[in-house]
Amino acid sequence: MRHHVRRLVDHWRLPPPARAEKRRDARGLSAADPGNARVLPALMAWLARAQDHSVSHDGGVARHYSLISGWASSYPETTGYIIPTMLAWAQRSGDASYRERALRMADWLVRIQFPEGGFQGGKVDSIPSVPVTFNTGQVLLGLVAAQVATGRYLEAVRRAADWLVNTQDSDGCWRRHESPFADSGDKQYETHVAWGLFEAERILKGRGYGEAGLRNVRWAIGGMAENGWLAQCCLTDTTQPLTHTLGYALRGIIEAHLLRPDERILDAAMRCARGLLSALRDNGFLPGRLRADWSPSVDWTCLTGQAQIAICWMLLYRITRERALLEAALRSNAFLRRTVHLQGDAPARGGVKGSYPVNGDYGRYEFLNWAAKFLADSLMLETDVTARSIG
Repeated sequence: MRHHVRRLVDHWRLPPPARAEKRRDARGLSAADPGNARVLPALMAWLARAQDHSVSHDGGVARHYSLISGWASSYPETTGYIIPTMLAWAQRSGDASYRERALRMADWLVRIQFPEGGFQGGKVDSIPSVPVTFNTGQVLLGLVAAQVATGRYLEAVRRAADWLVNTQDSDGCWRRHESPFADSGDKQYETHVAWGLFEAERILKGRGYGEAGLRNVRWAIGGMAENGWLAQCCLTDTTQPLTHTLGYALRGIIEAHLLRPDERILDAAMRCARGLLSALRDNGFLPGRLRADWSPSVDWTCLTGQAQIAICWMLLYRITRERALLEAALRSNAFLRRTVHLQGDAPARGGVKGSYPVNGDYGRYEFLNWAAKFLADSLMLETDVTARSIG
């Protein structure tokens, strides 16, 4: 009884928009799938608004919009990997304003790069402001994309990639520049940092970037269980990692195989992908945290992680033609599309929540910029993969 009363008090302390969203999610999702043609432009328009409404007004993208506290300041890490999404959408849609936005992001990131080449963790106004391995790898993805688009960012790419190579331990793990905003310890999801080095390798050969990234991926899969489980793969609780960090890890492993095909690496990716597939429900819901046997430990979904994993399933489908992977991704994306508001107030319209329902433990009552980014990427990839499959 006391617990019930406390929950009611906590509910009524929420601002009206947060209470309304919680009630809306409690009613469940609409059965109607709005489809990619409606959802994709809405996602990209929301990302543009997040850039325009960042409270730091610097060209970066606001970390989130909170139903409790409003827009946040810019987030260097995710602004970095939003750049490729903006550039891809500019080309796909023919709207050059998204290219201009992407380059404003890149220019801002160059301005805040540390002299040694790294990038800070947290939001731009977070304390302490120190170079962090993971965040640098994510920004590197954006700098490479901006360099390919314009030819103007090669020096920033070189400095960031050199810093990552120079700070890597001999076994391939990065341990020296952990985030002050996550638990300490080895992290297998830093294969997503390796992906940044793979992209740098494609435009700056002969500097050891690809081999450094592959060294990290080999280290990560060396600790993988037979069922594909990764035991060092969460920001806060390795016994029940977020699908978000599992998605990071799996994407980096796949990208290693795409850089230099290797059956051992592909086998590891497939074991992890099949484990994740076993947790997907028939309605497209993927629980947000999973245990070592791939069973769910929570009753909410991390929408970010679900979009990332759908991308991974589609990438692996393109390699293996294993139909179950594509079907899982399509089911997952159909679920995700139904969580996006296409009408209503602008701050939430087209955004993607941290969790569904909105009071889940990841990004509670927040619309996250990286959630919108990964869903946009997933829907663009779905459009391409299904077009080729039909063709």
